[in-house]
Amino acid sequence: MNEDWKQAQEALRQITVTGSENNEPVVISGYAEGVRCVGIGTDAAVFTYDQTPGYAFKVFTEQSIAKIPVELSVYERLKGSTFFPICYGHDANYLVLSYEAGPTLQDCLLQGIEVPKQVITDVEAARKYVRGVGLNPRDIHLKNVIMQDGRAKVIDVSEYVHEGDDRRWDHLVWAYEQFYDRLSGKTIPSWVLDTIKNWYARIGTMNNTLNVEELAKKAGDLFSKYMK
Repeated sequence: MNEDWKQAQEALRQITVTGSENNEPVVISGYAEGVRCVGIGTDAAVFTYDQTPGYAFKVFTEQSIAKIPVELSVYERLKGSTFFPICYGHDANYLVLSYEAGPTLQDCLLQGIEVPKQVITDVEAARKYVRGVGLNPRDIHLKNVIMQDGRAKVIDVSEYVHEGDDRRWDHLVWAYEQFYDRLSGKTIPSWVLDTIKNWYARIGTMNNTLNVEELAKKAGDLFSKYMK
């Protein structure tokens, strides 16, 4: 084990990441000096440690530890691409990744940070790369794309082993092309993004009461009303 990781491991042992049976975000308890949470998901939370800059530690819940070797295999197949973080290794309950600084696309919308077209182009290229190594680029959304100097870095590759097209990125590209020129530089209230997120949740839980075509139209109407 890398000596830097050993330092972080001692601190991370004081942190507990607990999962939920209802696919809710994990709960973090405990405290360690210098440990900062930079991301929360349903299987894991991501931390940095002040003494080991450049690394991020994705700590899995007890129920999700079996997903570590699967995600390791994904990073192995993505090795060499600049569109994704680097995976340096793992321990019993965490992965060691490169720390990727920068705002997520959701941060950009909430804070009024301009997102250039190059970011969209980069994500499309990243998706093509994923398919080229036999994986499936699922679950790419506002929180899983970081902007760095006007370019894109795609994080959280855990869903790439699953089949199916959730079309989340396709809808974001559609919204970018339809509305973003009028939204660029403006702050968007969190309730607008939360509303659209809730509509997506309904697609999977209410027997397609709201299908994807209706979602696109409703999202368009919502943005149109907001921009007036």
